[in-house]
Amino acid sequence: MKKKICIFTGTRAEYGLLKLLILEMMQDSFFEVITIVSGTHLSPEFGCTVKEIEADGVTVDKKIEMIVSADTPSGISKSIGLGIIGYADALADVKPDIVLLLGDRFETFAMAIASMVARIPIVHLHGGESTEGLIDESIRHSITKMAHLHFTSTEKYRQRVIQLGEDPATVFAVGALAFESIKKLKLMEREEFEKSIKFNLNDKNILVTFHPVTLEKHTAEKQFASILSVINSLENTSIIFTNL
Repeated sequence: MKKKICIFTGTRAEYGLLKLLILEMMQDSFFEVITIVSGTHLSPEFGCTVKEIEADGVTVDKKIEMIVSADTPSGISKSIGLGIIGYADALADVKPDIVLLLGDRFETFAMAIASMVARIPIVHLHGGESTEGLIDESIRHSITKMAHLHFTSTEKYRQRVIQLGEDPATVFAVGALAFESIKKLKLMEREEFEKSIKFNLNDKNILVTFHPVTLEKHTAEKQFASILSVINSLENTSIIFTNL
């Protein structure tokens, strides 16, 4: 009998890591893969990336809206609450044998809570890692404590999960999923890349990604202003900003 495994994704950040794993598991006769898609994947503000998931050939079994527009502590807490309600109903409907979660986002945290209360075993990927200055740290470790099987990216992180009190027999260092994606990534030629982002590169180019320190209050604007000040001083340089 196939094992029904529910794979959750709430943002394109973790879907980028999960994509190959989902496609591989869909081809494995041992598993019946159920996908629950939520969070920013369903938001037009963030590009409605559920369309990209479907374009990859992944069947989306449940779409659960839970994002409140306000990016405030109150808004995030309300989103978590809405997520737990929606995920509880979805899990009761699909009745998986196991739930697979990756990472440390609040959308994933809500899914972990719903799964734990429903007494569905949780597999957690990329636990044991450390992110200073962010609420991700506490969320990641909380999911670890709710999970039953742990697949970490390094032995160091495996030891940290064990240090949190998990049974060593349930914690496995398996490497980072991103390496598999990198190995299979088809690189673009310069012209193709420029066309894909509708932007002409310069002789010098900088890729900028900014992650706010979420444990601090009202510091992101000042930090980002510092970045912009440095960028303004550069000459003959093209800047590409990414959106987390």
